[in-house]
Amino acid sequence: QVQLVESGGGLVQAGGSLRLSCIASGSIFKINAMGWYRQAPGKQRELVAVITSDGNTNYVEFVKGRFTISRDNAKNTVYLQMNSLKPEDTAVYYCNGRITTLPIIRLDGYDYWGQGTQVTVSS
Repeated sequence: QVQLVESGGGLVQAGGSLRLSCIASGSIFKINAMGWYRQAPGKQRELVAVITSDGNTNYVEFVKGRFTISRDNAKNTVYLQMNSLKPEDTAVYYCNGRITTLPIIRLDGYDYWGQGTQVTVSS
């Protein structure tokens, strides 16, 4: 069994910063790509940023230059540093991990999700 637990959300004024963390735990063989998604009220969940196991990153256009995704493989943790926050960044932010578990059933792993953390940006 694998768990992803996010933390770091909260209320911040526009222009402020927050750092989200997501820790994976459980019977983990390998954590492949990890990513952050968000879901605003009344909208579909959308990708924000991803990072591969060897550190390659990709961002959606609306966060480029403001958000930075990183990971610490030794701690099974992924981070999302969010700067210059805007009211439209308000959403529940979810961590996703493509994780190969023990015992190995599928070498490329399965997707696991955290419970989400609320980010609210006031104008």
